[in-house]
Amino acid sequence: MSEENEVKEVKEENRLSTKKYWIIFGIILISAVAVFMIFEALKYESTDDAYVDTTTVSVSPKVAGEIVTVNVVDNQAVKAGDVVAVIDRIDYKVKLDQAAAAYERALLNQQNAHANLSAANSDIELAKKDVERYQNLYQAGAVSKQTLDKAITNLETKQAKQVSAEQAIFSSNPANATKVADADLNVLKAQKEAAELAYSYTEIKAPIDGTVSGKRVEVGMLAQPGTPLFTIVPNNVWVVANFKETQIRGMKKGTPVEIKIDAYPHKVFKGEVDSIQRASGAKSSLFPPENAVGSFVKIVQRIPVKIVFTEEVNPDEYQIIPGMSVVPKVKVK
Repeated sequence: MSEENEVKEVKEENRLSTKKYWIIFGIILISAVAVFMIFEALKYESTDDAYVDTTTVSVSPKVAGEIVTVNVVDNQAVKAGDVVAVIDRIDYKVKLDQAAAAYERALLNQQNAHANLSAANSDIELAKKDVERYQNLYQAGAVSKQTLDKAITNLETKQAKQVSAEQAIFSSNPANATKVADADLNVLKAQKEAAELAYSYTEIKAPIDGTVSGKRVEVGMLAQPGTPLFTIVPNNVWVVANFKETQIRGMKKGTPVEIKIDAYPHKVFKGEVDSIQRASGAKSSLFPPENAVGSFVKIVQRIPVKIVFTEEVNPDEYQIIPGMSVVPKVKVK
């Protein structure tokens, strides 16, 4: 019996020793994991004061008129250059036709201008001969001084008409245009181009790719220049994270970021720091704080950091909408 008891005692001691070993091993393992997690956590800075942001574009007409066509609805995707609405074009087409006709008439009048110059040149040649003839007759005493003066005056009149006729002809080198006709033609050309622009502005086009939001335009509405018709939210989005001033040490352009969006808790998006704002959020507010007062209380400031996505995000799978809450994790070490 004593030998059996001794064997049992040895087995019990071995069992307790093995149990103690596993307990110590577990404690060491847990401590190592905890140290590793703490060490890894020190490499990152995170904040829940972050959101998805973008720059929206308000679409407004450049000319006034009645809206006759609307080609979009709320939340519709559009491409840059798509015609989203049309203003009644009749008045603008009439003005364009008038300006184009005036411009064409100025070009066609060049035929008359050349004919007038030829006539003026012929008149001058005749007037010069008259002056020469009357000068000889005057010297011979055959005509009076008054008759000679009339011939000279007639020549000067013809020369003035010649100058006027030359000014009515376009310059041969447009780069050195100095004539009245050039200036008149430029005015008509500018009026024609302005009419063309106004006519083209009757088609309201999407300035960027994006999604229509806040539509406020309907057929029959009288649009005025500068009046917002709707907003386009671009497809390009980014994250603005307001880190504490004590967290931005080690952050710089290109620093990798793990992005978690509250709407997709099981997905980690890849990104990087794009830029760090050169002023705190409080300093950028409408009424920045004035610290030179007796009631100053030190508050940890928030510094906005812009974070961009570095991976291609499938919009059919992930709807990343401006304003969504985000938790970015920036690797600073």
